[in-house]
Amino acid sequence: MLDSLLVPFRSQPPPPSLPEGYRLEADVGPATDQLNRLLVACGDPSRPAERLQRALERSTWLLSVRNPAGVLAAFVRATSDLALNANLWDLAVDPLDAHRPQLLLVLVHTALARLRRELPGCSISVAALPEAVEPLRRQGFVVDPGGIRAMGLRL
Repeated sequence: MLDSLLVPFRSQPPPPSLPEGYRLEADVGPATDQLNRLLVACGDPSRPAERLQRALERSTWLLSVRNPAGVLAAFVRATSDLALNANLWDLAVDPLDAHRPQLLLVLVHTALARLRRELPGCSISVAALPEAVEPLRRQGFVVDPGGIRAMGLRL
């Protein structure tokens, strides 16, 4: 009788892993010139080094992925009010890296796992690359939930 009331534990797929030779660095910010180079390669405008450094210092945490040669291949940073909201910023993966889809999966999975662990209950928003939309959906993100439209203004 009791068996019919139990809900089987939903098995979770194993977390994605980095390709051989790549390494994940947490809370160690890349040099601003390295990060700027990656962001520009992903289509963002170049940013002044001092402002980028200030953004890194004021972030809640940072995640970087380096390729076997030690070059910055992927990056994301989080900011939060530590109560209700968390935001992922500068989600970037080198467009020329052959492992780009895998790096994106690892970065998104790792960032969300950390947010869930450290800031449970926070809503999470992210400005995403077009190729990040599907991996983010697989992690539970909804594009424009409830008709909410995100807008941005570059000053």
